[in-house]
Amino acid sequence: MSKTSFLVRPGAGEGVRLDVFLARQLPDFTRSRFQHFVDKGLVWVNGEARKSSFKLRAGDVVEADIEIPEPAPAKPEPIPLRIIYADADVAVIDKPSGLVVHPGAGNRDGTLVNALLHHFPEVEGLGEEDRWGIVHRLDRETSGVMVVARSARAMIELKRQFKEREIKKVYWTLVRVPMHKSEGTLDWPIGRHITDGHIFSVKTRHPRVAITDYRVIRRFGNLDLLEVHPHTGRTHQIRVHLTTAGHPVAGDRRYGGQKGTPRFSRLFLHARLLGFRHPGSGAWMEFRAPLARELALTLKSIHGGDPSRRPR
Repeated sequence: MSKTSFLVRPGAGEGVRLDVFLARQLPDFTRSRFQHFVDKGLVWVNGEARKSSFKLRAGDVVEADIEIPEPAPAKPEPIPLRIIYADADVAVIDKPSGLVVHPGAGNRDGTLVNALLHHFPEVEGLGEEDRWGIVHRLDRETSGVMVVARSARAMIELKRQFKEREIKKVYWTLVRVPMHKSEGTLDWPIGRHITDGHIFSVKTRHPRVAITDYRVIRRFGNLDLLEVHPHTGRTHQIRVHLTTAGHPVAGDRRYGGQKGTPRFSRLFLHARLLGFRHPGSGAWMEFRAPLARELALTLKSIHGGDPSRRPR
């Protein structure tokens, strides 16, 4: 057995049952398994034994004396990739919706990292373990252009460019409620929700600056197609900003965009363009990923036209 401890942070465990909290922290075990551990006296809160139903508070320290299996390292998998560009330093890919970027609890294989280890074996050892070559992420449901590092200098330089906000990022998204203005800026700070640490919100105790520019490309009745330019890279930033503004992304089950729009089978969010300075030559480079086929067909079904005749 080995003792593992967790600090209950504000907005990420407050008011949550002890067994539910542990199941979130260690998804390799089921909630019923944690109830068994609690009944056996293997779990404590602030040094005291508590029931599974005990509601946690911010600042509580939860300890569990259980054996936690070490996850197996990511292994190469022959997952097809749409490679837009590649050289000795970088690879630019068009990520499909549904592909998780790196291994985590519940998805140890079938990720972009597994694919990279197959197509570009040299990424192993670049960056954090299980995140080899990864310098930024897209949500699982989001499709579009991504850059990965294939050399140590690329890993360092690309991470610096993202941190310093020197990267150009452009997304296309469809929102359910028409925008009041044809263009504008959303600049609400966001962070983990004050009661649900699994989602992000402007209702947070730990706000971080988040800035998103948008421009309406085309209107389809009660739907607007937007070009979105996030200046910061907060988790779920575009989705949270647009939902907060009253214009949720179509197909967004987590932040409210799915209600009343059953024809959207996936999140309508696509990373259209990515621009950065090459980590070797310093030359500015821009890459585009065409709108994912399922999203193009969605637009076609909405306006009945040819989705290939879109504004550039």
